[in-house]
Amino acid sequence: MTESAVLVLRLAGPLQSWGRPSRYNQRETHHQPTKSGVLGLLAAAEGRPREAPIGDLLGLLLGVRTDQPGSMLRDYHTVSDHRGLPMPSSQVNAKGIQKKTSPAKHTGVTKRYYLQDAVFTAALRGPAPLLEALEHAVRNPAFPLALGRRSCPPAGRISMGLYPDSTLADVLSGVPWQAAAHHRNRTRSARVTLAATIEDPDGEHRIDDTPDTYNLRTGTIFSTRTVSHTSITIPTGHDSPATQSNTDPASGHDPFALLGW
Repeated sequence: MTESAVLVLRLAGPLQSWGRPSRYNQRETHHQPTKSGVLGLLAAAEGRPREAPIGDLLGLLLGVRTDQPGSMLRDYHTVSDHRGLPMPSSQVNAKGIQKKTSPAKHTGVTKRYYLQDAVFTAALRGPAPLLEALEHAVRNPAFPLALGRRSCPPAGRISMGLYPDSTLADVLSGVPWQAAAHHRNRTRSARVTLAATIEDPDGEHRIDDTPDTYNLRTGTIFSTRTVSHTSITIPTGHDSPATQSNTDPASGHDPFALLGW
């Protein structure tokens, strides 16, 4: 039997966008990294072409811990032809030439959604030889890496190393809190509870985010995996409550609490 291991990744950046079923000119994002997005990052790190098989990656189990949820950003675009011509439609004529919109439409509107200022800890469990190769590839990527979309580069080191065979929950419980300093400083307690989603054959929830290929010509069909939504409590690094506080000691009221300060 092949020895197993767990690869831990820190997924952080100014913007992230983890695709979910979207249509036409509105592209949404999931609230946390998807299996399709994480496996795509690993495939890019290894330099796999889009049409390359990914069967060996599909067997990896994924766990994601939300260290810093960030906030949603809507990117609103309008597009038009500088010559004043109507926008092209999605249809083509018999000669394969794209038709113009009818009735004529001169402005196209697109909306794309991103997560901003978010940090996640992702753990992948599988055969140790495969994860060792992937860990090396993440440290020495063949293609530029992205957090869901090419326009979302990661910030800082991604790989946090390999861990001996263990459950995803145990590994995610042992990895230190990865939130940014400004976010950690908002918490005065010695421990923090973080949301986590862990792939589990006996899980009670289903997610359609496992791809069969990244080949643009054939398109991608997503299959379902089962997960468990849970919470993980870990140390914050604060041995005692912060000495400085905005709280009025007489009333116990913190005027900045609603702002998250």
